[in-house]
Amino acid sequence: MENLKITIALLIAVALQWTMRNVAEPLAYIDFVLIIVVYAALQRNALRAILLATFAGLAVDALSGGLLGANGFSKTLIAYMVSELARRVYLDNLLLRIPVIAGACLIDDLVYFGVHRLLGQPPTVDAVVTISYTLIGTMFAGTIFFLILDYISTERMRPRRREMFPTRRQTRRRNPIRLGK
Repeated sequence: MENLKITIALLIAVALQWTMRNVAEPLAYIDFVLIIVVYAALQRNALRAILLATFAGLAVDALSGGLLGANGFSKTLIAYMVSELARRVYLDNLLLRIPVIAGACLIDDLVYFGVHRLLGQPPTVDAVVTISYTLIGTMFAGTIFFLILDYISTERMRPRRREMFPTRRQTRRRNPIRLGK
């Protein structure tokens, strides 16, 4: 169920990333795919997050008509880094996730523009302006999306049941054989 929820959210994010530039220009600075990739990486399943990031990055590259593979590489790198960070540090608090999404957005944009520069593709926009607007927009939108995705999570929607007859705690038995005394 969790895989289905993240996959549907990723498909919606790719569609939003592709169409939001035509709706309003400021919405083009929000990286919806990165938000879902970071959310999937925070679930502590590195393989799923890396596969989702690779396919989502390649889909965004194919739809945008840019350098094929640059977005896929940067999203895959971010998924790996965030999943390793989530494996080592407890990041289930929203206040800890805000700097994670901000750092992921900054590194994603730097790697994306770095790959373009490395392969000799001149950027069509000013990189510093684009990175700063994307950082601000993705951080705010990511915080809101994390709240929404955590709210509709299946673990939080289920009411906790108390057992009618809970098992009693077993006391530790003392060893009747005393060695040494």
